[in-house]
Amino acid sequence: MHVRIINPNTTRAMTDLIGRSARVVAAPGTLVDAVQPTMGPASIESHYEEALAVPGILEQVALGEAEGVDAYVVACFGDPGVDAARELARGPVIGIAEAAMHAATLVGRRFAVVTTLGRTTGRARELVDRYGFRDAFVAVRACEVPVLALEDPGARTRLVDECRRAVQQDGADVVVLGCAGMAELCAVIADEIGVPVVDGVAAGTVLAQSLVALGLRSSVAGEYAPPPAKPMAGILAGFEIRAPVAVA
Repeated sequence: MHVRIINPNTTRAMTDLIGRSARVVAAPGTLVDAVQPTMGPASIESHYEEALAVPGILEQVALGEAEGVDAYVVACFGDPGVDAARELARGPVIGIAEAAMHAATLVGRRFAVVTTLGRTTGRARELVDRYGFRDAFVAVRACEVPVLALEDPGARTRLVDECRRAVQQDGADVVVLGCAGMAELCAVIADEIGVPVVDGVAAGTVLAQSLVALGLRSSVAGEYAPPPAKPMAGILAGFEIRAPVAVA
């Protein structure tokens, strides 16, 4: 089984971190690799950057399909491009926010999301509603540490403090980490705050493997049917679908 983790930003150090976190939960015999786009933002902290990251994500899915990749995990908590990627991929495509929220509701009744910057909290709320978790969701908090500063001195303390407040003040019995760059801090935070902490990279990797093992993929009967062939203009010409995407 080959599971590909796509870091939607172009920062190599973060891609390496995400890959390490995913390989920790890889089943014996499963190949897990981590890739990043050749184009796009260095980090994703706005709607603008999220939109610009999507072509690079789809480029990596197209390359993976040519290589026979079995499943994909999109490792950004905004779940950018996941719907579009499901139209291209033969196997399942998992967004880490959706995976983490599912996992949280299996080990607790009330979860909070702790993310990076306050400006990204609205996106987390949108995804909670979209994925149907409003009844289990209690709060989203921001530690006000930029994505690429999560390994800086003091960042961990600020993140742990917000996670603790989510439990003590918001009533969460599970905390979901709202950024792939927090993945390697998951176990440390759980030890410090005393409740389950869910990292979407690990949850997404395990879920992707499980769906492949079950023989499941995105349905092609409706919304995730392969996109029709049609021309693309300008800088998007390389994304043109010249023939219907093959469905195995």
